[in-house]
Amino acid sequence: MINFDLNRMLYTLTPDEHDEEAVRSRLLAHPEVKFVSFSGVDMGGHNTEEKIPVALFLDDMERFLSEGVQTDGSSVALPSIADLSNARVDILPDPDVNWFVEYNYDNKDYETGLPTGTLRIPSFLRHNGVHRVGSRRFLKKSAERFLAELKKLLEDNPYVFEHIAAVDSVDEIEEILLTNATELEFWVKTPEDRADRQQLSIAQELKEQYWQRVTGPVATALEQTLELLDHYGFGIEMGHKEVGGVKAKMGNSGTFDHIMEQLEIDWKYAGPMQAADNEREVRNIIRDVFRMNNLEVTFQAKPIYGVAGSGEHTHFGIAARLRDGRTVNLFEPAVREEDFMSPVGYGALMGLLRNYELLYPIVAPEHDSFQRLKPGYEAPVCTVTSLGVDHSTPSRNRTVLVGLVRDLRNPRSTRFELRSPNPHTNSYLIIGAGYMTMLDGIKAVLEAGRTPHELEKSISKKYGEEDAYLERDREYRSERNIYTDYSPEEREKLFGRAPANVWEAFSSWGDGSFDAGKVSLISGGDEIQTVILQSYREQMILKWTMEYHDRYIGNTMDVLRDCVKLHEDESNEYDRENWAKCSELKNLIGHEEKDRESLLMQARKAIDSEDYRELSRLELLIEEKLAELREVYAKYGRNIL
Repeated sequence: MINFDLNRMLYTLTPDEHDEEAVRSRLLAHPEVKFVSFSGVDMGGHNTEEKIPVALFLDDMERFLSEGVQTDGSSVALPSIADLSNARVDILPDPDVNWFVEYNYDNKDYETGLPTGTLRIPSFLRHNGVHRVGSRRFLKKSAERFLAELKKLLEDNPYVFEHIAAVDSVDEIEEILLTNATELEFWVKTPEDRADRQQLSIAQELKEQYWQRVTGPVATALEQTLELLDHYGFGIEMGHKEVGGVKAKMGNSGTFDHIMEQLEIDWKYAGPMQAADNEREVRNIIRDVFRMNNLEVTFQAKPIYGVAGSGEHTHFGIAARLRDGRTVNLFEPAVREEDFMSPVGYGALMGLLRNYELLYPIVAPEHDSFQRLKPGYEAPVCTVTSLGVDHSTPSRNRTVLVGLVRDLRNPRSTRFELRSPNPHTNSYLIIGAGYMTMLDGIKAVLEAGRTPHELEKSISKKYGEEDAYLERDREYRSERNIYTDYSPEEREKLFGRAPANVWEAFSSWGDGSFDAGKVSLISGGDEIQTVILQSYREQMILKWTMEYHDRYIGNTMDVLRDCVKLHEDESNEYDRENWAKCSELKNLIGHEEKDRESLLMQARKAIDSEDYRELSRLELLIEEKLAELREVYAKYGRNIL
């Protein structure tokens, strides 16, 4: 429980407080802050951390702020970049974003009566003293390239200002701004409790939890989290129950147990780097606060099979700060009653949709991700957008991949919501690569001089119709329910076939191996950006295979062992037939025989021999047989008295 005076604590050092004098003054005024940590992000999405005593940091602050700290290739995931024989990696502070103080509420500083704090400084990774590498470098360079090229496109194609609200010329623009935000969903439970999947599924279908009242320790933890996040200045908008979960039960001891609930927390937008940094810090705080309330948090995309997974919807916007001090939205059309967006907005959306296959490896880099991205409850499965049934009715279609978010009372709110990321998606990479795909569409649209009316027809094209930018045999817009109004065959024909696992997702970056040409659109042809993407691919393929070998195969065996015989030998023929089918599937998936290998054993051997194409085939076959087993075993169990 948090029982400290929050108003006495230090939370954030903004960029204007990063000079030596200001940092020293703030730290000396808050002796509860005992340590400093430089936090980089490698290609596995891991944060680096080290505890530098504040006294040492203050004694040599100039060196720390200019040179950071040094680690080696064995401590960070940077394949193809840093290894044991080429291992120097520097962790360099980023002066342009907020620095946060994290507190250990279990370690009280008795001098101040406050928890012990660590100043956490978001940092870049630099290899061999020369090149910056890693996730934050990818986002920084992508954003810089996007802004420079967009400014040039606006200068070279002045017609576009006839179709953008509240600005008449590029000469009025002081600065172009990128804005992003994420919505974080997560599951909360009491430790060691196992989910009752049937009850969770029923509660989901009946919407018994969605936006319902939060009670007990979950309410306490959520309220404390929101209060704490507000002290950090994240601009918290709300926290609420999501669709998943069941009502907690009061135990004999007078405390709640069997807690299993899904929550969401939202906060305000920021620039690309700050938005990605904010998301990481928010997750750390959520874990700490809920743990203090004896609750376990998971940010897995699909922690419970058959129940709603957790997403992290990611928002993209583009604005301009004008020389007269106003800020305008570059997606907003000149006449919103006649158009959904400006040409900049249409181009960005079309670029995102046309090139989305390049983003799939970043959106869904894990086995767990693909368990969520299946037809079902609000998880997008098709590359399609919704604009709204008419120009005055904002879209509320929750079944599409990308939604156009509009508020008729607030033109500055117009933006895109990408619904496929999950809490394990690398926000630095998805934001950076997302803007690069948008740049491709904006360039095509503006250089062709296309108007909003023309572009609305393009993005609304039917299958088989030619278009100057979008593919002929695809559709890109639907205002209908993607799950119920189309058959699986229609979805695949109209909106394309989505990859089914990690290996298929990475095929868009090369068939079997990394192809620099395939990723040039999101790397911009930059050599270091390309190496970063290659490093990311290697790390994620390694993670996929290791998790499958050491975690998912074991989890699958647990599922098989839980499918036990329930009937007596004298039971009826229907029960015996159902059990025989269950036994057959269990043996096929996981039971070895003298002259036959199980599917799981074949998967192990494919991993050991690095035959990832074969592993991909087996993974999909095992998933198919597991789904069949669950269905048959449920039918079998329902009939046992």
